[in-house]
Amino acid sequence: MNEASTTRARRLLERATAGIPERRDPVTHVADLPGRDAEVTDWPSWAPTEVVAALRSGGIDRPWTHQATGAAAAWEGSDVIVATGTASGKSLVYQLPVLSTLVTDTSSTALYLAPTKALGADQLGAVTALDLDGVRAASYDGDTPREERDWVRKHARWVFSNPDMLHRGILSGHARWAAFFRKLRYVVVDECHSYRGVFGSHVALLLRRLQRVARHYGAEPVFVLASATTAEPAEFAARLTGRPATAITEDTSPRGPRTVALWEPPLLDELTGENGAPVRRSAGAEAARILAELVIEGARTLAFVRSRHGAELTSLGAKRILAEVDPALEETVAAYRAGYLPEERRRLEADLMARRLLGVATTNALELGVDISGLDAAVLAGYPGTLASFWQQSGRAGRAGDDALVVFVARDDPLDTYLVHHPEALLDQPVETTVLDPVNPYVLAPQLACAAAEVPLKAGELQTFGGDEARAVLDSLVADGVLRRRPSGWYWTSRDRPQFDVDIRGSGGEQVAVVEAETSRLLGTVDPSSACTTVHPGAVYLHQGSSYVVDELDLDTGLALVHAEDPEWNTSPREVIDIEVLATQQKQHFGGVTVCLGDVAVSSRVVGYLRRLPSGEVLDQVALDLPEEELRTRAVWYTISDELFQSAPPTASEAGSDADGGDSSEAAAGGADADGAGVGGAVVEGTSAGAAAGGAVHVVGTAAGDVGGVVGTAADGPAGEATSTDAGGDGARISASSGSGTGGDGDAAGRREAPGLGSARLPGALHAAEHAAIGLLPLFATCDRWDIGGVSTALHADTGEATVFVHDGHPGGAGFADRGFAALVPWLAATREAIVSCECPAGCPSCVQSPKCGNGNEPLDKAGAVTVLDIVLGALGRDGTHGHEVVQAADGAAAG
Repeated sequence: MNEASTTRARRLLERATAGIPERRDPVTHVADLPGRDAEVTDWPSWAPTEVVAALRSGGIDRPWTHQATGAAAAWEGSDVIVATGTASGKSLVYQLPVLSTLVTDTSSTALYLAPTKALGADQLGAVTALDLDGVRAASYDGDTPREERDWVRKHARWVFSNPDMLHRGILSGHARWAAFFRKLRYVVVDECHSYRGVFGSHVALLLRRLQRVARHYGAEPVFVLASATTAEPAEFAARLTGRPATAITEDTSPRGPRTVALWEPPLLDELTGENGAPVRRSAGAEAARILAELVIEGARTLAFVRSRHGAELTSLGAKRILAEVDPALEETVAAYRAGYLPEERRRLEADLMARRLLGVATTNALELGVDISGLDAAVLAGYPGTLASFWQQSGRAGRAGDDALVVFVARDDPLDTYLVHHPEALLDQPVETTVLDPVNPYVLAPQLACAAAEVPLKAGELQTFGGDEARAVLDSLVADGVLRRRPSGWYWTSRDRPQFDVDIRGSGGEQVAVVEAETSRLLGTVDPSSACTTVHPGAVYLHQGSSYVVDELDLDTGLALVHAEDPEWNTSPREVIDIEVLATQQKQHFGGVTVCLGDVAVSSRVVGYLRRLPSGEVLDQVALDLPEEELRTRAVWYTISDELFQSAPPTASEAGSDADGGDSSEAAAGGADADGAGVGGAVVEGTSAGAAAGGAVHVVGTAAGDVGGVVGTAADGPAGEATSTDAGGDGARISASSGSGTGGDGDAAGRREAPGLGSARLPGALHAAEHAAIGLLPLFATCDRWDIGGVSTALHADTGEATVFVHDGHPGGAGFADRGFAALVPWLAATREAIVSCECPAGCPSCVQSPKCGNGNEPLDKAGAVTVLDIVLGALGRDGTHGHEVVQAADGAAAG
């Protein structure tokens, strides 16, 4: 290790921690990662002299070995995916063969696709700067003026665009692009690892549509994909494009040494969160302070923040700190995010490169490819969702080969907490496999309709779209009158083009328009499936850095009216959920534990929202009356038999309680009145639950409907249903077991009893285990916790046992539940460890509380959750074969 290199990064870290008492040191781990020397080779003989000269004049004297290898494979006609680290020169892998072809064959064309307009503009600028005759590179995206678009269609030879424009602006009117498609030689798909989940599934089918249209005009282009380091890149490329690809994975670029510090913000003494739980200083506020300290030290720094609003707040926080130290430094910090005008983005990028800016708080807009090099430090405020993104953001520091500091600041979240206390899970694990599912029928149906509208579909083409699954979807489209079946294929039946009604970043369907009421200005649209959670009345809606409050949501007309306001709080919806098993695709039994994967119907209704301060403090909860919605998706779930609960050892918190669960357990569950109202094994959400759920609180799953004392329900009255969940999905379905009415002393007669978990504690234990599992699944699947949801119940109507569900938050599923099923053992083991390692006494946002819990984070039993997970992991571990298989599958997922 180069001592001088280490000293620079360590000195920056010492500056960031200056003044913090040792007993409150937030740094949980520091790792020094070594640098790497470059491996270079000669320019290939097939590259034209003028192309090599232009690249040399741009600063590339000789290519790195992996660049030459990848470029040669593409030149020879193979599809290629280059999956190497940040600043490894992936651009040259496609620039060299594309430019060589455009220079030697003056009629050929190429298409470049980027996930963001900023990245596309950056790459277009790099190609334009080479000033090669005849290349005629041009942009065709939402920023391209209409008067320029005709010129691009007729004359541009290398078109820089994005999937959205390809979908709506190019393929939908491909006849106008006929000359371009006839000579299409290359398609470049940059930063392809960002195409995951439902969006990735849409893009995979979009690329298949692109190939069909190119083939229609006689072209068979080579695909060159550029990705962050990812597991199984060749397999991912095949899923994305439907074609085999050569993977370039050996990174021969130079890399400077890096010091990575894991940072856990301290618990706040003066504030408490929901239900009095301790809260930590926010990651954004902590990042602002670190950013300011590094700027004072003269270090050029990027601070990555999860949201646009958060980036603005982090920038403002750093500016306030700097203004007190040296007002001149205040002007060296800015925010950068999507939503800025192109000229604003270019100015910020130029100011950062010219050192006029020292600190920038940004969303992931600066993660993807934009050439910001030579930075001294990167601060990550919260886990970005995947290890691939973590290393992409970290790699922004030290891009010129110098040493650098990376600080990962944990959010108050189970996954972040786990990672800062288990550095090996962050620093020593291979990156994930990107998850997408092109045969999701909810994605496949609109994409097949678009394909048929472009060029009629023939039976021989169905295999590339999913084979039997595609045929079944086509049959349903024909039955609905969307397509017409003829002997020669499937035909679009309408004069209107379907592309404009298909949102590739959502699930399709009519979008809900967000309109400023005073000016009638359209601010944006939201997917109809998420409208009730994002633009419900009272919601704070952010658009391009401006804040609005929703006044009215009309789902019938697809309209949300808002007014400009910047309140000091943010909002998070509360949702009531029920779940029904539709079909079980896989089932495995292990003693008293059963693990399943299948299709479910999730019924949800937003019943209110919380107003929170940025600190995490809850101001109040506001009730709402919105309609119920149904989501058909995929889920993984496990059930636990009564026998395993009965044999579970007492938990520490149970040992000192009364025989029937005691006052402490009922208080912890938060669902029983002092006189023993919560009985029969049911724990409902307390007296406020009735109001939150519209006044009807009942109990699920009683054997004879003879449960007494439940929030005003008569002792012999019938039992109906009470569900609870989290907005976006986390939830606890509150259930009762069979039992008789009980007296005010909470007698346990006739109800399910477990020595380790009293029946009054069981729902809280399951609920807490569900919350934590949702928080940790992104460690094993490329998703965010907002992409998934869950339901837990002490007795589910379809399984007949205590059950915990975790489901995808997208129609038809996005592959996340499948990944959880494959990685069940390490996933639940990590979940247990995250709960145990959290220092809070009874549960907090860092372990078992969820920011989107529709049940008000009640009931939750932290110790009980550990018992539940011990039972499940113990049962799975007793079956060595299953355990081995699942761990292997999980290893593949982690490696993916």
